[in-house]
Amino acid sequence: MKTKKLIVEVYRGDLPKGLNFDRAVAVDCESQGLHPHRDRLCMVQLSAGDGNAHLVHFPGHDFDAPNLKAVLADKRITKIFHYARFDIGIIRQYLGVMPAPIYCTKIASRLVRTYTDRHGLKDLCKELLGIELSKEQQSSDWAAEKLSPAQIRYAAADVLHLHALKEKLDAMLAREDRVRLAESCFVFLPVRAELDLAGFEAEDLFAHV
Repeated sequence: MKTKKLIVEVYRGDLPKGLNFDRAVAVDCESQGLHPHRDRLCMVQLSAGDGNAHLVHFPGHDFDAPNLKAVLADKRITKIFHYARFDIGIIRQYLGVMPAPIYCTKIASRLVRTYTDRHGLKDLCKELLGIELSKEQQSSDWAAEKLSPAQIRYAAADVLHLHALKEKLDAMLAREDRVRLAESCFVFLPVRAELDLAGFEAEDLFAHV
């Protein structure tokens, strides 16, 4: 049996018109760091779950990207993230849209994989899918004018497996009767991201002080 060839497309500044992501799209971001007000967005990666990846690179400071924004804002398409809290915050900061509806594999993992404290994407892929991910390029210059082949492979890998992880985690959420809890967390995520951007990232507003 022939193995389907992976296709990774890299675009500068926006998606082309006419791409179809059906009902769910996996999304990830790369930035210059972890502080959205200081560290700008450099890339948004997307996959329809078909084994292909579409990478939108922002080497400069032009974040117009109308086609990308339309996909992220389309409420008919579920956006699957791993650690959505950060990604939707930096998307809101630089692209001016808040993705919705949202599914976060990290939150789903924390709700059902209570037997471990390892909820990183690499850990999920290894346990649930038997796939080893390399994180060697995690800390690299994503604002470079030209991305290296290693950076491109790394960025693509971060979205290629999210649909499969969602399917596994959905089954576990149903088994543990925590679907409603997960859905409620996903609905709250945009509020959590807005609180982060407003300067409340380190505060638990529900804590009794």
